[in-house]
Amino acid sequence: MDLRRRSSSTAAKASDALPLPLHLTNAFFFTLFFSVAYYLLNRWRDKITSSSPLHLLSLSDLAAIFALLASVIYLLGFFGIHFVQSFVVRPADDDEEPSECTSLDKVDGQENDVMMADSITKGAAQPSPLHCTEPVKLVACGVDNDIMVDSVMKGKRVIQPSFQNMKPIVKELVSSIDRVYHDEDDVVIDSVLNGTVPSYSLESRLGDCRRAAAIRREALQRTTGRSLGGLPLEGFDYDAILGQCCEMPVGYVQVPVGVAGPLLLDGAEYTVPMATTEGCLVASTNRGCKAIYACGGATSVILRDGMSRAPVVRFATAKRAAELKFFMEDPLNFDTLAVVFNKSSRFGRLQSIKCSIAGKNVYLRFTSSTGDAMGMNMVSKGVQNVLDFLQSDFPDMDVIGISGNYCSDKKPAAINWIEGRGKSVVCEATIKEHIVKKVLKTNVAALVELNMLKNLAGSAVAGALGGYNAHASNIVSAIFIATGQDPAQNVESSHCITMMEAVNDGRDLHISVTMPSIEVGTVGGGTQLPSQSACLNLLGVKGASKDSPGSNSRLLATIVAGSVLAGELSLMSAIAAGQLVKSHMKYNRSNRDMSTVSSREGR
Repeated sequence: MDLRRRSSSTAAKASDALPLPLHLTNAFFFTLFFSVAYYLLNRWRDKITSSSPLHLLSLSDLAAIFALLASVIYLLGFFGIHFVQSFVVRPADDDEEPSECTSLDKVDGQENDVMMADSITKGAAQPSPLHCTEPVKLVACGVDNDIMVDSVMKGKRVIQPSFQNMKPIVKELVSSIDRVYHDEDDVVIDSVLNGTVPSYSLESRLGDCRRAAAIRREALQRTTGRSLGGLPLEGFDYDAILGQCCEMPVGYVQVPVGVAGPLLLDGAEYTVPMATTEGCLVASTNRGCKAIYACGGATSVILRDGMSRAPVVRFATAKRAAELKFFMEDPLNFDTLAVVFNKSSRFGRLQSIKCSIAGKNVYLRFTSSTGDAMGMNMVSKGVQNVLDFLQSDFPDMDVIGISGNYCSDKKPAAINWIEGRGKSVVCEATIKEHIVKKVLKTNVAALVELNMLKNLAGSAVAGALGGYNAHASNIVSAIFIATGQDPAQNVESSHCITMMEAVNDGRDLHISVTMPSIEVGTVGGGTQLPSQSACLNLLGVKGASKDSPGSNSRLLATIVAGSVLAGELSLMSAIAAGQLVKSHMKYNRSNRDMSTVSSREGR
């Protein structure tokens, strides 16, 4: 019988049941799977960012989930198609010709006596060579096809090609791909330089955030003629910041993170991460934590918890503006406005509305709870709902801006100092006399006098607004950067008044910090980045609290206040003892020759 003869009958296949050719069906379901998965992941990210309920699904969400399940079921069947075919394909009868790969021990139903006898005389079993009716191309593996077929026909054992022969081929393939990508990158860089491709659109055009950053970086270096060699590019997840943290990235800045503590606060210990480049800051805060710990710890109280947003609207007359003010502040209308506001989020709950008039302009300050988010976006959505609702009763109202600076965000403002914004916290501790002398190297009387003349009288002479402290912003900024908060909100979050008083017949020191506007969150924004998320995890406040929404962000605010308390205590002690300049000369000055460093980096 001719060993190369094909069977005249065509075997049934599982893929015959598909309405389209197999390759088209595969392409359709692969495309469907990845498209729907990408859509659902983006929807999930948007809901988390906006603190929207994940279980509330729109019709498009349900359709996407159904399509995803359908594609998964098909792909599972596709990868198991050979398994299915093993049940579908059955021999027609016993005389059916051998399959395309069979043993030469049996050909046309007869034993290969010659090979068996040869094996017996040699005293060892010989492996049965494979019989292949179709030529197999193995040139890529280093095996000639004709030699392969000839060896099979002569009954010789076929030596399988070694995987080692593939290494040069794979290496050349990878090298070719690298060259192609490099050539493509040069084309894109030229397009950016000549203005054909906007730099801001690289992520959407390329679909690769890391590659987009590298191309933008190279284009910037060519444009400016300045090297960015000292700015790291590798080792960062650029996909994590797309659409939420930073636009047009070209690298990332490394900020060292130190830890102070343990801070004993409300009976629990916390190791506080601080991202800073200022020498002495972490060491000084750590010393304050040590003094507080030795005296039984500090206690804190949350006074208020509410984020504010204040749009500005305008009318034709001041009288009409006053009518809106009276309407908004009428207790009978508050419940209706709260229902409209609260539709924006399951965490946002309207707490109060305060109005102020300037001529025919009205400033409406909405304050709302925001769960574990810092909450600016959440409150803005609720405010927009109310403004849309008011148009029916006040059609002549002209909305000038969603924010009219009566909030007030990222600016020192008396309203934040008086009314509070975010979390309002007071934190206190009593430091024993012997700890003041042994750890802080000063005395109670000196600290009390210095605090009065520096933090209170001195700040008043300077006309300070919320700045009745030694260096609260130092600690606030360091913790904000480490934990992914908005560094710009350090402005109002650092509003603080530090009080010191001699107690217990003048022997011990009572110290407190009152901070009316600490604006922090544990979800959203930079808190989702890996490094910042790790620092939140160190404090035990990572993500949203499932048991008590908002408790994680409130705890973070008390930790910030407790750390400020430690920093104030240590710095004031250093000033009182005359150690400030000496310690900064020791810990805040580099021994490196910066001229040589600068010259190397300039190259």
